[in-house]
Order: sequence, then C-alpha cells, then structure tokens
Amino acid sequence: MRLCSALLLCLAAAVTSAYVVSPRKMWTKLILTQQWPQTFCSMEHCHPNISHWTLHGLWPDSGMDCNNSWAFNSSEIADLLPDMNKSWPNLLHPSSSGFWKYEWHKHGTCAARAESLNSQHKYFSKALELYHKLDLDSILSKFGIIPSEKYYTFAQIEGVIENFYGVKPKIQCFHPSKHQPNADTQVLGQIEICFSPDFTLMDCEKKQDWDKYWAVDKQSGFSVCDHHIPVCYPLAS
Repeated sequence: MRLCSALLLCLAAAVTSAYVVSPRKMWTKLILTQQWPQTFCSMEHCHPNISHWTLHGLWPDSGMDCNNSWAFNSSEIADLLPDMNKSWPNLLHPSSSGFWKYEWHKHGTCAARAESLNSQHKYFSKALELYHKLDLDSILSKFGIIPSEKYYTFAQIEGVIENFYGVKPKIQCFHPSKHQPNADTQVLGQIEICFSPDFTLMDCEKKQDWDKYWAVDKQSGFSVCDHHIPVCYPLAS
C-alpha cells in the first residue's frame, strides 16, 4: 500500500476529546474553516464521495453557544439549501440538517452580535459567499497542489495560500501518534482563512485560536501542521 494511503488508516482510530468554555464578549475576527472530506471521513468512517473542499464553519473568535433560545429554522435559508448541500454538506448524515443546526447554535448565535450577521439567512449566506470568493480548490490546483499519493512540504501549501490571498492562513493536519505507522508524516485536514468584522482578509494566528476554549487531544485530532514534516493530501475516494 502506498505511503499516503497507508497513513489514512491511522485516522480510523482517531477520537478528539474537548470541552468548551463560553466567554461573553464581542468577537474581532471571523474564521472561515474548510475541511478536506477524505481526511475527515477517514477519521469518522463516512463515505462522502466528494472531491472538493467543503465548509466546516464560519467562527467568531470569541464566544460559543451565545443564545440557546434562538432555534435553528431551515425554512429561513430555504433558498440557500441547494448550495448548502453541495458546499456545506453534513458528511456524517447527508440527509440531516443537524450539522447546520449545530453550527448555528455554537457559532452563528455569536456571530449574530454583528448587524451584518444578525439573522440565520445573513450568517449562512455570508459564509457561502466567503467560501466561493476564496475558491480554495481552484487556487490550490492552479499552483500544483492537488490530491495525490505523493507528499508536499508544508511550505509549498502555505506558500500558495499566503502568496495568492496575501494573508497568513492556519493549516491543520492529523498527526499520527509516535506509536502509529507513518508517525513521521501528517495528513492535511483543515484550512482556516480569517476575516475582519468588515469581511476584509486578515492574518490568522499561528497558534490554535481555540486553545483557550478547547482542550484538544493533539495526538488524535486536528492541530496546526508541523512545518518540518511531509504532508499527505489524500485522493478523494
């Protein structure tokens, strides 16, 4: 089995443990997070049959679950559903709106503190707008970063994003533990690109933006990619 494919087998046992603290202050940054379905589904045993980067969420950098009484209502975003199903799919349960409900309660209700995002339609439509504006799939492909069996350096992937968008992203990988095969490699999993409150591109923090809110098991979940370890960008199944 080729190395990149073999590395994906390490993901199947991955389990992320976390807890959340919800500070109550106005956010200063939006984090548009995109995930590579092949890596996610290698961890979660799903079968997406998707070959493009998908939205994970649009996250304010402060606050979680800010208004538990503000119920998610899919009828408010009915016109967005065709695009939501393609660009922001529920990889675990494709026919369920549970993922969007979760993202709305956890992040959308906090983003809604800003007038520009103070409804479900505004929040989800803005996330989709930013996602399409970035067009991450096309940009990576244009500069030769495509899913394959070979490995890339971290600098290659980061360099394409920084040079094209003019800002620093946060790129996250799955890191096998030292006891797993291919522990000297990592798998590309998520890319975060950040925006100011007026939706201007800005640098993301190199450290985990959520470290002060999440206790993450770095051995099994996504964390910032190591600059010195080869990166697998796995082929879609």
